[in-house]
Amino acid sequence: MVEGLAGWMRNLPSGAVEVLAEGDAEGLERFARKLARGPSMARVDNVETVAETPNGRGGSFLVRT
Repeated sequence: MVEGLAGWMRNLPSGAVEVLAEGDAEGLERFARKLARGPSMARVDNVETVAETPNGRGGSFLVRT
């Protein structure tokens, strides 16, 4: 789901999910579309994106708790 991207995601107490991802524009767009669909048992009301300068760390994608 996050091939070629680096970053993290975590569940918030409000029930929202916070995601920080960096990678190429095409990969980020595909990822945003997948987030908007969500898993089969989830309800996605909104996906908000904010463009920021990448930190360039690269690496893997983590699920934070």
